[in-house]
Amino acid sequence: MAKATPPAKSLETEDETLAAGNLTLLGHLNELRIRLTYVVVALLVTTLLSFAFAEPMLLYLLEPYAESINGEVELQTLEPTEGIETFFKVSLLTGAILSMPMILYQFWQFVVPGLTHDERRYVYIFLPSTLLLFALGILFAWFVLIPAAVFFLANFLGTIFKTDWTPNGYIGFVLRMLFWIGLAFEMPVIVYFVARVGVVTAKTLREQWRFAIVGIAVLAAIITPSIDPVTMMLTMAPLIVLYILSIGLAVIGQRQFERSVAID
Repeated sequence: MAKATPPAKSLETEDETLAAGNLTLLGHLNELRIRLTYVVVALLVTTLLSFAFAEPMLLYLLEPYAESINGEVELQTLEPTEGIETFFKVSLLTGAILSMPMILYQFWQFVVPGLTHDERRYVYIFLPSTLLLFALGILFAWFVLIPAAVFFLANFLGTIFKTDWTPNGYIGFVLRMLFWIGLAFEMPVIVYFVARVGVVTAKTLREQWRFAIVGIAVLAAIITPSIDPVTMMLTMAPLIVLYILSIGLAVIGQRQFERSVAID
């Protein structure tokens, strides 16, 4: 007597299984591979498009330097490939900024299978707030931090040292500041979601504020490649404010976590 074959899973059943977060380890790795592929393709496309207007972007990035010395500036290339490398760095940063919505969306798509139906509604908070904070970080770095840092560095002992910067030196400095300050401004969103899943509490953040200040100082030292106190303080000030804001958001996330645990 032939054994009856079990009915094949329907597509709807498979979708429900994926939605419930019942992926195997290989399933998670495959999903990660798919999301990373989308991210790489998006970054490649936006970088190639940005290369077309890298020259005006490069001239725009030179404005803080020109204003700090009240005159026209030109960067001295010391290596044959330094010019094209600088163009590529500018294009890559611009491409990363333009592709940030797709990067965040793919990150959300990767974690959403492990969330409940109610938790998935937070995408309407996560994506806009993350993009807004990233943009605010870039604007702060460009309009406040970089002009102050460039002015200080360009005029420090100006009567002794001649300011003659290279593309890798100056453009690399500006791009690092823009990118890492933009990421650092994501702190409130990260803390909120960490508190939302019960990993950290607002009380812990309040009690560990001293360690937070030390951590912010270390982060500011990493972000700002210079050692001048002006740039360090300008970098630390908004990060401390963001940390205080993060404590308030952690209170909200903790309450939501406790409420969801009580319902379960």
